[in-house]
This record gives sequence, structure tokens and C-alpha cells, in this order.
Amino acid sequence: MQLANLDWVILSIFFLIVISIGWVASRTARKDTSQFFLGGRGMPWWLLGVSMVACTFSADTPNLVTDFVRTSGVAKNWAWWAFLITGMVTVFIYAKLWRRSDVLTDLEFYELRYSGKMASFLRIFRSVYLGLFFNVLIMASVSLAAIKIGAVMFGLAPWVTIVIGSISVAIYAGIGGLKGVIWADFFQYSIAMFGAIYAAVIALQQPEVGGLDGLLSHPDIQDKLSFIPDFSDPGTLLTLLIIPIAVQWWSVWYPGAEPGGGGYIAQRMLSAKNEKNAIGATLFFNFMHYAIRPWPWIIVALASLIIYPDLVSIHHEFPNIDPEYLKHDIAYPAMMSKLGPGWLGLVVASLIAAYMSTIGTHLNWGSSYIVNDFYKRVIKPDAPEKELVRVGQLSTLLLMLFSGIIALTIMENAQEAFNILLLSGAGSGAIYLLRWFWWRINALTEIVAMVSATLTAIILIFAIDDQTLTTQYLDAFTVRLLIAVGVTTIVWVSTTLLSKPEDEETLANFYRKTRPGGPGWKKIARKVFPDETKPHAWAMPIQILNVFIGSITVYAALFGIGSLIYGEWIQASVLLFMTVAGSFTILKLFHKLRADIK
Repeated sequence: MQLANLDWVILSIFFLIVISIGWVASRTARKDTSQFFLGGRGMPWWLLGVSMVACTFSADTPNLVTDFVRTSGVAKNWAWWAFLITGMVTVFIYAKLWRRSDVLTDLEFYELRYSGKMASFLRIFRSVYLGLFFNVLIMASVSLAAIKIGAVMFGLAPWVTIVIGSISVAIYAGIGGLKGVIWADFFQYSIAMFGAIYAAVIALQQPEVGGLDGLLSHPDIQDKLSFIPDFSDPGTLLTLLIIPIAVQWWSVWYPGAEPGGGGYIAQRMLSAKNEKNAIGATLFFNFMHYAIRPWPWIIVALASLIIYPDLVSIHHEFPNIDPEYLKHDIAYPAMMSKLGPGWLGLVVASLIAAYMSTIGTHLNWGSSYIVNDFYKRVIKPDAPEKELVRVGQLSTLLLMLFSGIIALTIMENAQEAFNILLLSGAGSGAIYLLRWFWWRINALTEIVAMVSATLTAIILIFAIDDQTLTTQYLDAFTVRLLIAVGVTTIVWVSTTLLSKPEDEETLANFYRKTRPGGPGWKKIARKVFPDETKPHAWAMPIQILNVFIGSITVYAALFGIGSLIYGEWIQASVLLFMTVAGSFTILKLFHKLRADIK
């Protein structure tokens, strides 16, 4: 595929704007770490919300959705749609708590909530484990998508794609800090979303597809269209719907959908002006992420099944693709080959934007751990602010380098990377929900859970083959997930009950600062506020109701839009009415929570 002169002009303007954003933001970003990593804690909800959506709109996400649709149909997306529940829990329960904690990174939380050497060890270890190793793995999976896009669309060697993709994002993330990343996200998301929609339009216009009617009536995709798994097939129903909704959302730690918030989502909440803006940002993010964004990718994935029904057909049209990268997820960049001059440059810019927004976020997030939770905590506690910013800029470059190396040497498939990330955090998610509301959880709980989850994942992935684990109704991955969740949950609950709690002074200070409330803190609350004869009203019942209604509302919007696309007008009308009614109800209930929100 060749780019025309107009395409190159569009790409040049895109890169110029992104780098200019980083340069403008650098004027304030280099002042101190609060500016570099949190944008001065003054960011509005709408900008943070768009940034959250942008950083989860990575170059590998369309590839992942395409892989899901081509192999198991639209319903396979419940593997990530189930995380909406996690997101709504974060919106209505945890967003305000994170903002109250007033920490610089979510790892600083450990020495606010726990005490002693174990709390210090946990914070330092996870700064390296998450900020370096885990973060590099995530960025490598995103870079893998960029490699496949470069190979299919332009015949670029993998290392060339990585070098081109790395330079610009490292520049603006390195000099502009979080503020530069967030404003670049705003620009890049606009480009990325437009590009995704236009790519779907072009996919429908292909002669083999014959428009939306031709797509929906084509015999090759009839078994792929359903939103919900086939209820007559117990295995599919369990694997694609019941287990993700019943188990996965609360038990698995996954970047961008951490139970209780965390990672770069917590970073965005911590950078908000106040608690209201933190809540507004996460609510906007969840609606856009789950209800609006998936359908352009799904349309392209369905169309790809008509144009490229199997991997052989993809390889026939793109014979120079390395067989190592020839998986179903490569069908998405293959579909981009149908674009014409000018539009091709814009859609390529949108894919680059998706890549850069995610990588930029992970670079800033990872370097915040390395600087605040490792360098400042271990190497040089008295380091001046400007030195810490320089270390942050250096670590940004190193993280980019390491992720590129991993992408070039290890990664092969978007879905494989997704599964590995899910398993490596399986079973630990409930801790991140409960540690805010149960005083008994301690630092040892988290350490043991982390070790258990990692070792269990390694054993299940590398020591036990798929055939051994596959059952009549469950595939090997689902069995691995259930085993990992069960083992790690038993281990951490036992550890919590058998080990000593944190010292009461630390617990009292944490309760006083974050005010989580509830029966799980009853013992501590009596010591913090001994003169109160009547306990403070607990907003949890209304919050849980909001979580339920919020989840139903977003799912109704997701499937309402899908029903419109499918031409099912009555179903679409009912679902979209539920969306409007649910939104109104959430606003009414939210007013009842205002007394507890700043």
C-alpha cells in the first residue's frame, strides 16, 4: 500500500500538532512532580474522561475485538464488556475515596493504608513490578498491533514500525508530562474515533459486503451477530457470559478496569479538581468506552469475515507478512488497505493516535511509579523536584525502549496477551475492593495474593497444556481463570484471618482521611470519633443502587445502538428508552449523595 502526497501531508500535520502540545505543556510540567505526573491536580472532568477513553483506545484494541468477533462472534466481547461493572463500582464508590486520599500515585496508598516494613516493601516492589515489568508487557502488546499495522499496510519491517512509533510519543510524553498526555489524548481521540467510524463506512462500501443490508444478510456471519451467547449451548453461555459477569469483573486485576480503581485510572482521578470531577470523569469514561466505541470495530470485523474468511485469504493478499504475525487479529489492518488517498492518511493517523495515546499514558504512569515510589523512596529521598522530573523523563525513554524490545522478540497475538494479563491478576481483585471497607486486610494480604496469582498463572500457562484443562463445557482459558481465582482467593483470605492486623494508629489515620464508613470500620470509627453517639450515615446502599442502574443504563445504550445497526427498531426503541430513563434516575440518585461529596 502506498501513501499519496496528501496522506503524507495529513500525517505530518498530525505529528506536528502532537509534538506542539507536548512542548506547550512542558512549560508547567517541568516545575515539579505534581505538575509532571498529576497536571497540578486541577484537571476538569470532561478532559479527564476523554483522556481515560483515549488511553484505553489503543492500537491493539481494534485488533483484539476483530479477533474476538472472527473466532467466537460479537458475544465474545463480554470478555471485556463485563468490566463495565468494575467501572461503575469505581464511579459511584471509589472515585471520591481516591481523590480524598490525596496521594501522588496509587502505590503511595500502601503506606497510607498499611504500616511498617511490609507496607514499604509492597510499595517499592510493586513500583518495579507494575511500573516496569507489567507496564512494559502492556505497552509491548500495544506495540505488537502497531507492528502488524505497519507490516500489512506498508510492508514495514517490525523494527522500523517500532522506531517510527516510539520517537514522537516519547518526545511529547517525556517533555509534557501528564498535562501534555491528557491534551494530546483529547486531540488524538477525536482523530482516532473519526478514523474508526470512517473505516467502518468504507468496509460496508466494499462490493463483496454490499452495504449494511448486505453485511447483515450474508450467510458467513449469521452465527457471529448475536450480542448474547447461545443459551442452548451451556459451554458457550458459561464461558462468554456467566463467568465474566459472575466472577471476572471483581476477581481480576486488569489495566484500565482495576477493581476499586487503580493504575492510570486512579492517576486521572487523583489529578481531578475535586471529588465531583473525579466521579464525572469516570462516569463519562465508562459510557464512552462501553456504549459508543465498540461498534465501528465490530462492523469492520464482521465485514472482514466476508472479504477474508480465513487466514489463508489474508496471506494470499499480503504474502510478505511474517507467518509469526498471521493471526485473526491482523484482519483489522488488512481491512484498512481498502482506503483511498487522503482518507488513508487520516485513518493511518487515527491508528497512530490510538497507539500514541495509550503508550503516552503508560509511559507517564509507569515513570510516576519509578520516580515517586522507587527512586524517591529508595534511591534518593531528598532529591529536589527538578531532579525527580528529569528522572521521570529518563525513565519514560527507557520504558519505551524496553517495550519495543519485548514487542519485537516475544509477542505474537493480541488475544494471547489479553489472556496472560487477565491470569496474572486473577484472584487479587477482591482485595482492591475490600481494603477500603474492611480494616482487617493488611499488607501481607496483598503480598501473598500477588505472589500466589503470579505463581499460579505461570504454572497454569506453562506447565499444564490446553487439552488437560479443557472440559465438556469450558475451554482451557476459562478453567485456568477459575483455578487461579479460587487458589488465590483461598490463600489471601486465609492469610488475612491468620495474620496480625495493621497498627490501630495507621488505620485510624486512614479512616480519618478517607472516611470510607460502614460496618467494616466500626471498631476503628469508635476510636477515631469516640464522642459520636450516632454513626455517620453510610451512603453504600444508594451507591450500590447507582452501580446497578448505571450498569443497566450503559448496557442498554450499547445494545440499543447495536439494535439500530441491526435494523431491529422495536428492540432499539425499548433499549434506548431504558438508557434515557436510567440516566435520569442516576442523576436523581446522585443528588442524594452530594452531601458526602466535595
